[in-house]
Amino acid sequence: MKIRLPAYNVKDNIVMLISVPLFALVFNMANFFNQYFSNLQHFIAFTFISILCFGGYFIICKSIDVFFKQRFPYEKDLFQRLLLTILVILLATAVFTYALLHQYAYFSWFNYEFNQLGFLWNYFALSIMNIFFTFLMEGIDRYNNWKINLAETDKLNATYKQSQLIGLKSQVNPHFLFNSLNSLSSLIEENEEKAEIFLDEMSKVYRYMLRNEEEQLVTLDTELRFIHSYMHLLQARFGNGLQLKVSITEAYKKLLLPPLTLQLIIENAFTQNIVSKTSPLIIELSSVENNIVIVKNNVQPKTITEAVDFETGVDNLVNKYKLLGRPLQVHDSNTGYRTIAVPLLTKKEEAII
Repeated sequence: MKIRLPAYNVKDNIVMLISVPLFALVFNMANFFNQYFSNLQHFIAFTFISILCFGGYFIICKSIDVFFKQRFPYEKDLFQRLLLTILVILLATAVFTYALLHQYAYFSWFNYEFNQLGFLWNYFALSIMNIFFTFLMEGIDRYNNWKINLAETDKLNATYKQSQLIGLKSQVNPHFLFNSLNSLSSLIEENEEKAEIFLDEMSKVYRYMLRNEEEQLVTLDTELRFIHSYMHLLQARFGNGLQLKVSITEAYKKLLLPPLTLQLIIENAFTQNIVSKTSPLIIELSSVENNIVIVKNNVQPKTITEAVDFETGVDNLVNKYKLLGRPLQVHDSNTGYRTIAVPLLTKKEEAII
């Protein structure tokens, strides 16, 4: 049968193992110094009895602590709980000190004589120590609760971020599939070899999108390979009217970003702007310091005859990066260019998502 001692917090037993022998040693030195060190037999006897007594006393005090903690568990009851705990422990300390000293006086072998002054000094010292331990145990308990709450909060935040990231996953415009199939149909009639290449690139695009449906982050290198296939499909439709220039540092290609980030920005650019051979839309991808990729395009707005919210996709990206703790910045200047600064994440930052 396993005996379970009352536990105020997870450090109870450690505190007891340290404090009980210390209490016993100090108590014996203060009250029986000459007898205590007179010979080995006395030393062992005094130490053994004192440890047993103080061990039982510690368990009684813990039981009092636990009782009032269960009786007054709420934060608003803290003062009342501590006050009652201390008062009852002070009473228990008086009884314990009186009984312990009378025990030593009862057996002549210990050569001790009970006196009121000795009792008062012992009671005062034990009372001070017990008040200290009461606050210590409360402090340890509150610290442990704080760590547990912090861990739970971090876990909830991580779960919330994951659910939000999944909810904000960018989706490819359904018109893109329709236009890609139209382009494929035209190529089959004009050039079967180009149609086969187009179909291969198209399969890569949709394989990437399906494979990364549950991915939180991918490497920039993976995203760039996807963009190469994606641009191949677009250029089959727009020709030289849509151009992509890439200048990315090799070291940056190992860093991370949410999948389809660059695709969404590129899609946003060609859906908002005129794309033609005479007025080509030029999109530039370049890496700058602080793990940032800049996506830049010239602005040549389309004439829109009906209300269309082209910025929904970019707004989703902005919200997504807020959740990741790295803001995505969009700059529309008067110089005829739009730039979007896309932060890249490291492995360490991935671990907190």
